Amino acid sequence: QVQLVESGGGLVQPGGSLRLSCVGSGLTLDDYAVGWFRQAPGKKREGVSCISSTDRVTRYADSAEGRFTISRDKYKNTGYLQMNSLNPEDQAVYYCATPRLKYGRCPSPDEYDYWGQGTQVTVSS
Repeated sequence: QVQLVESGGGLVQPGGSLRLSCVGSGLTLDDYAVGWFRQAPGKKREGVSCISSTDRVTRYADSAEGRFTISRDKYKNTGYLQMNSLNPEDQAVYYCATPRLKYGRCPSPDEYDYWGQGTQVTVSS
């Protein structure tokens, strides 16, 4: 059974940093694309970043470009989202996700099959 578990969220002041982790079980995470999404109250879920199964492709939302970095550690079966220069607009529940198929590209949002439970990121002074 595939399971994804996020951690690393919390309360941070504007301008601060957090590193989110996504630990996979029941699959070798390195073989699959990993996507990070977020959803703020009253808003639609939006894609933040993704990394392809080959690690050759990474994508960032315009709001994340230059501030967030996606990566993974195959030995720990874990994906990461390093978030710097956080601002109140980044406040949301963050989710990681993987597809069932092995894409050598970043999947579209509806191609993700497995989702974590989410981790809350709160940006406030």
